[in-house]
Amino acid sequence: MDLLERIKGTLFGVAIGDALGVPVEFKSRDYLKNNPVHDIIGYGTYNQPQGTFSDDSSMTFCLAEALTLGFDINEIANNFLKWYNNNYWTATGKVFDIGKATRNALYNISNGVNPESAGGNSVFDNGNGSLMRISPLLFYIFNKPIHERFEIVKNVSSITHAHIRSILSCFYYLEFMLQLLNGNNKINAYNNLKKIISEYMNKLDIEQTEINLFSKLLVLNIFEFSEEDIESSGYVIHTLEASIWCFLTTESYQAAVIKAINLGNDTDTTGCVTGSIAGLYYGFNDIPEKWIKKLKKNNEIDNLSERLFDRVKNYKRIDINI
Repeated sequence: MDLLERIKGTLFGVAIGDALGVPVEFKSRDYLKNNPVHDIIGYGTYNQPQGTFSDDSSMTFCLAEALTLGFDINEIANNFLKWYNNNYWTATGKVFDIGKATRNALYNISNGVNPESAGGNSVFDNGNGSLMRISPLLFYIFNKPIHERFEIVKNVSSITHAHIRSILSCFYYLEFMLQLLNGNNKINAYNNLKKIISEYMNKLDIEQTEINLFSKLLVLNIFEFSEEDIESSGYVIHTLEASIWCFLTTESYQAAVIKAINLGNDTDTTGCVTGSIAGLYYGFNDIPEKWIKKLKKNNEIDNLSERLFDRVKNYKRIDINI
């Protein structure tokens, strides 16, 4: 599978997972057991037309747009402001959803705070707002050593979410995707990270209480857990765990994102994060064509994928385990 198909799989994977979840965001798991989602529908929670993606995808595309020009933290932050203030990369020309932490961070940036310092860094600032949008960064960091990868992820997460828990969640997510990009199967990727992430956390001298929060991923086998053990709230670790679980316990893009949506609660973000992983792994061609046709701005997303590919296609691979 070539890099372009991986990039398209990731970006379309994000937006379709998001669009599947938007109409049923905040619906309970019990509700969705009786009214399961099987297809992209319209209206519902935000009264948006079929195929509408939310802030999750819009901010993802803002990041990807910045990366087509290289890497500039100010360009990324400015694109986020363009989205919030001028409806840049919205599905229908309107911002209809934004998290409190993200809004506060963008307010800080608009008042002159440096992007790396704009995000909240308290324990209460660990929503999934940086996790949901960070997947395109994979295609900038995949040829860099681990210490550079971590620092870049830290800076990009910190634009909106600067607490170490959010940073580590983003880091794990992109390292998992990097394992997949480099040809590992699901279980090998998962097991490799138990060693790689744990050792790197120890090098960073991170508090053990923070490391322990990732035990379902770094110590246990999350794919052996039952659905009742998986939470799908807007808390960053819940979103990360739910997305990895959905991906590891299914065998196609469609199955993974449908499983993610029907967990309920923060459906658009669980769908978005699961969709990026599954889209990368299975590739663009595994995403149902009927969903691509229903998705708002599908031609623009295709063009963005091509432009991101043109920027990174000549990057040389390295040994990602060092």
